[in-house]
Formats: sequence, C-alpha cells, structure tokens
Amino acid sequence: MESAVEDQEKLMKLLVKTAKHTDFGKEHHFDSIESYEDFRQQIPVRDYEQIKSYIAKIKEGKENILWPGKPIYLAKTSGTTSGVKYIPITKKSIPNHIETARNALLCYMAQTGNSGFSNGKMIFLSGSPELERIGGIPTGRLSGIVNHHVPRYLRSNQLPSYETNCIDDWETKLDAIVKETIQQDMTLISGIPPWMQMYFDRLMEVSGKKVGELFKNLSVLVYGGVNFEPYKNRLFEGIGRKIDSIELFPASEGFFAFQDNQNEAGLLLNTDSGIFFEFIPASEINKLNPNRLQLRDVKVGENYALVVSTNAGLWAYNVGDMVKFVSTKPYRLVVTGRIKHFISAFGEHVIGEEVEAALTQAADKLGVHVIEFTVAPMVAQTEGKSYHEWFIEFEEKPATIEELAKEIDNNLRKKNIYYDDLISGNILDNLKIVPIRKNGFIDYMKSIGKLGGQNKMPRLSNERDIATALYDYKL
Repeated sequence: MESAVEDQEKLMKLLVKTAKHTDFGKEHHFDSIESYEDFRQQIPVRDYEQIKSYIAKIKEGKENILWPGKPIYLAKTSGTTSGVKYIPITKKSIPNHIETARNALLCYMAQTGNSGFSNGKMIFLSGSPELERIGGIPTGRLSGIVNHHVPRYLRSNQLPSYETNCIDDWETKLDAIVKETIQQDMTLISGIPPWMQMYFDRLMEVSGKKVGELFKNLSVLVYGGVNFEPYKNRLFEGIGRKIDSIELFPASEGFFAFQDNQNEAGLLLNTDSGIFFEFIPASEINKLNPNRLQLRDVKVGENYALVVSTNAGLWAYNVGDMVKFVSTKPYRLVVTGRIKHFISAFGEHVIGEEVEAALTQAADKLGVHVIEFTVAPMVAQTEGKSYHEWFIEFEEKPATIEELAKEIDNNLRKKNIYYDDLISGNILDNLKIVPIRKNGFIDYMKSIGKLGGQNKMPRLSNERDIATALYDYKL
C-alpha cells in the first residue's frame, strides 16, 4: 500500500526486460525502453482484435510470442465484440489469480478476527474445470483453470464437488449444487450476485427456510463481476440477517483489485502482482492517441479506462472496464461500468454506475424489490420524443410504476448533467419502465445460451437487440 508507485515503476521495467527477446519485444524495440515515456511511445494501446494475430501464433503452438516460452493455460472468455477470446496465463502470472483471492480473505480475517468460517464448508463456484488443449496448451474458463489451483488446505472444505462443477447445463448444475450443499455447514459462499440470487431462491424453494436458518454459521459472501448494490437488499433478505461481504475484481487478464477493508470504500489496486496499470481519461477513450496516465498521475473521482501490461504477455491492453479512484493513499478504486456498456444515443453518455445508483436509491425510497434490469434507448421514429426504456423484473410489481419511473429519472438527472439537459431541453422524454415477468431475465439468458456461471446481463446498451428480445418476456 505504501510503495505502490515505486512498485509499479520497477514492475514496468522488469516486464520489458523479461520480454525483450520475444517476437513482440523485438517488434516494439523493448531493448531501447528506459522510461515510461519510451514505453508509451513504443507500445500503443490495443484491444483483443489488435492482438489476435499474436494469439493465433500461440494457438499454433509457437513460443516466445508475447512472453518467454509458452503460456501454461489459455483462458477462454466470451467477448462482447470479438466472439470467443483466448487470454494467455503463464507460470509467472498464475500466482496473481490464486494469491489475490487468498490475500482478500486474509485481510478480512486480520481486520475482523473472523477466521471461524475457514472451518466450515465453502462454495467456490466455477465454470467447468475440464480443459481442452489448443496448440498443446490446456484451455478453458478462468474459473475452471483456477479450480485446479485451490490450495490444499481448502480442498477438503470446498464445494461443490469436481463432478458437479463439470456439469454443463446450468439448471442441472444448480440443482446438483443445492443437493450437495443443503445439509452442509456452509460458512462462505462466493460467486457473482445473480448466481447467488438463483442459488438462494432454489434453496428456499426446496427447504421452505431462509438461507441463514439453513446455514446457521454462514458469515461471509464473496462476490465480483457486477455491482453488488442492486442485489444487496434481496440477497440479505434471503439470508434473513446481515453478514459480511468481500468484493473482488478478477478477470481473465488478471486479478486487478480486492476489498482489503470492511470500513473503507473501494478495492485495493493490486500494484505488486505482475500487472502494470495505465489509465485513460474517459473523455479521451475514442481518441486515436489518447492521453495515458501511470498510477502516480491519477486523481480521485475521475473515470478512467483501465489498461494493463502483464507477466502473461499482454501489452497496453484495454481491458474494457471503467474505474474511478476513491482514494490515492492507498490506491483504492471502484468499477463504474464497461466501456462498451453505456448509452449515448443522444449525447448523454450515461454509464452503469449512474443507472445502478439511480435505481437503487429509488427502490429503497419506495420499498420496491428489483431482481434484474437493463436499459436501452428508444429512438422516436415518427412523432413523439425519444426516451430511455428500462426493463425491470420486480419481486412484486409495484402499485405505481409511474412514481418509480419519476423517482429514477430525477435521480439520474442529478447524476448526469447531459441527461438532465436533454430532458429539460425537451429533446428527450422521461424514461419509461417495461415490467418483465417473474424469471423473465433467466428465461431470456437461457434462450441465448448464457444462463448461469460467469454470464452477466448487460446493464446498458446503445443497441436495441436485447430490448427487442425482452418484449417476449414482459408482464
């Protein structure tokens, strides 16, 4: 925490020195990089499409392409624009994925004194740990890869079983997980919030009890992948009592940050774990040569696109996430959304953080329970004004949808000046809500083959593909 800036500067030089004899290192003259300025000049920011040619060589079994030797794994992940992506994991980078999760739990134990959960059963939900081979390299979902590296001291307490984790069909897998865990002393449950919600719903359906009654010693939820706030109230209601939670920020490209403190906002940036971070101000994301900042230059409260160079061989790689620092002593941040998940059909540039906060505040005020939601622009084709269309699945449909819509709208206008200007200038109409039937989002995700696991419903989209499909699931 105290040496973050120095660690980052040393790490940049070490990464460049280690990879200077690779194909990528030779092409980008790593042997002449001595400063961050050199690094920035010689290594342009890339997304997956722009490193695909290097990945193709790795998949053919070639060595020394992006990092010395060959990766020990390829993490297979679904890209929003690139189809399936293959992200290298090397012998040097695998500890980042394993040790960061451990550090988050150890920080929690040290701060709270709660170490008792380690004696009970713990769920580490993962994709299938069965791996295929591409170019001789074991390949699969990151969570499935990591499953092979769960420390021995946790193995005996780990659920679900290997066999259950290998089940492909999500609903069959969920039933098997419920069957394996319902009689156990579950003390820690980890996963993405929508998955936890489905698990809790199924447990209560089968047992007729609250989750906290079933698992009397359940004391920790560990989550990541999506913002917890829209799910929090309903999850704790399902448990029946408040328990601690730990937030993580993992990705196939690296484990970037973790919650190190129960009383402080934000996630501690993983500055000494093989990842060199850069940050592009949100206003410059679409520029040909955007301004790139290293850690020492970031400011609290500003949105940045996250760019990483890693000891897995990613170089100035645009991860696709937006982050905002809440502290620089130490460096703690929050994830504010995906770069591609925003609405700016009318110049408003509304981001995930804003819609989630606007909805959460409105729902809390009116006592409304939201299960899932997504937002898309509705562009007026003939008469009338355009507006934002919100598709929301409720626990119970509120009596006054109009009041909720008005409350959300007012909250969003306070958070986003451009949106406010468009409404007050009579360019946009107030948002409208389309209520979705019970389990409508689950059925939609199932229909596109993306139910369960690490799959997430996009909060925002500039397109109407999802919105149009969701009309089939409205109340």
